[in-house]
Amino acid sequence: MACCSCQMNRRVFLGLSAMGTASVSLAAVAPLYAGRQIEDWNPDEPLVQFGKALKVQPVLMYTVSAYVKQRSYKSWGGIQNDEAADLEASRITQQLRMLAKTAEFPVEILPIVKVKTVQDAQEVNRRHFDAVIVYPARGGGDLLGACISRERDTIIFARKSSGPVYYWYEALSVRYLQTEKETAEEALKQGKYVHVDDVVIDQIDELKWRLKALYAVRNFVGTKIVTLGGPWGKYSPQAPQVAANKFGMEIIDVSYDDLAKRIRSARVDKGLVRKSKEWAKRYVAIPNTTLKTDMVFVENCFLLYRIFKDMMLEHNASAFTIRNCMATVMPMSETTACLTLGLLNDEGYMAFCESDFVIIPPGVLLRHISGKPVFLHNSTFPHNGEVTCAHCIAPRRMDGVNYDPTEITTHYESEYGAAPKVEMPIGQELTFIDPEYSSGRWLGFKGEVIRNPYYEICRSQQDVRIIGNWRRLKSEVRDSHWISTYGDYLKEAGYAARKLHLTWDNITEAG
Repeated sequence: MACCSCQMNRRVFLGLSAMGTASVSLAAVAPLYAGRQIEDWNPDEPLVQFGKALKVQPVLMYTVSAYVKQRSYKSWGGIQNDEAADLEASRITQQLRMLAKTAEFPVEILPIVKVKTVQDAQEVNRRHFDAVIVYPARGGGDLLGACISRERDTIIFARKSSGPVYYWYEALSVRYLQTEKETAEEALKQGKYVHVDDVVIDQIDELKWRLKALYAVRNFVGTKIVTLGGPWGKYSPQAPQVAANKFGMEIIDVSYDDLAKRIRSARVDKGLVRKSKEWAKRYVAIPNTTLKTDMVFVENCFLLYRIFKDMMLEHNASAFTIRNCMATVMPMSETTACLTLGLLNDEGYMAFCESDFVIIPPGVLLRHISGKPVFLHNSTFPHNGEVTCAHCIAPRRMDGVNYDPTEITTHYESEYGAAPKVEMPIGQELTFIDPEYSSGRWLGFKGEVIRNPYYEICRSQQDVRIIGNWRRLKSEVRDSHWISTYGDYLKEAGYAARKLHLTWDNITEAG
């Protein structure tokens, strides 16, 4: 069936601390939580947040003009002296303060630094931050070059009408900026460290989504992911190695023997078994939940949920995946992993079936970009402007807050266990990423849910209208996995893809 190190938030950290040591001895069948508090599953809790805040350094670049009678003594720009620069620095500080307050991702704005010389700029670049925003009011090319970071990301924000006009609103050019026609290597040879897409004129919202993409990249690179049963890649055997080498993903392999010991231990823990039954009862009581499988399967899914979560917490990981979820795990757990993975996603973690490291990297990146759960699903053949997306594991809290109407039924291929059939809202906008195996080329497009059918395929299934040049997708048919999320995040995904040295192909934009 095709069905960075991270920083845990306080709730997750307290859960880990309550467990005592990170390692658990499972040599004997003993209570899994002996002497330890069992953290309650609570469907009303907000999504777990585990990303590190993006630390941003704003820099106001300017020079002072001295009046010379009967000479052209100044260039374009409304900031010609220190007093004007002080006012502009205050304006920038207020705008960035409001940006941070309204951002849907954690961002730390450092105090603004005013730079008038190359030496000033060099001193700033010795500081610790993740990204720099250069406000180039005035000054020459040498000063601009010194303000641009070589090691970290740089965004240039210039003004035309949102405040005093900047000289570099006129002077920015491909002499300093990488273009779409140049590769990163070609640009670096010419001393170009900033792309034309890194330039923003006036619009704070354009700045905000770029910062969101940088936040996502920072937290995506180096992701720790627990891989139960080993990693692989669908039609791409090299996918796990590419994920490790290119994206720094730390793939933590956990054996099925380990899982078997944990399951035996959990089943003799009366407290955990009682909790699992309580959680299952509370889950099926969520409004718009219909149970069409045996309750014991749901209870066993919650026992499995606690075990999978333990594995992540023990390794300080924010992501989890399982390989042979359709065969190996079912006899051990006496249920399927479908609902369990959905529970983890609905809590805010990243949980994927099939251990497919072709699709897991874009899934992790899109989770950080959107701040919401993502849906890993099969692709189907595009026709008449639509496709069907289907899998037996789907989050039901896709907007990050509300639970979509869901029927809890069996896993399709086995007619066993517990799997969610999630009904997505008709008209819901979706963002899709479709990677071309491990080639480094990713496709992006938007879609709209047009129906929730009940075909003889994986349980959670949506017919989706493709927004854009849908015929192009016919040449991209790979019997592969796609990833999707609620909302429009194509700009952020494309910007992040370039930062990761990927080839981005936006089918919606091309339409």
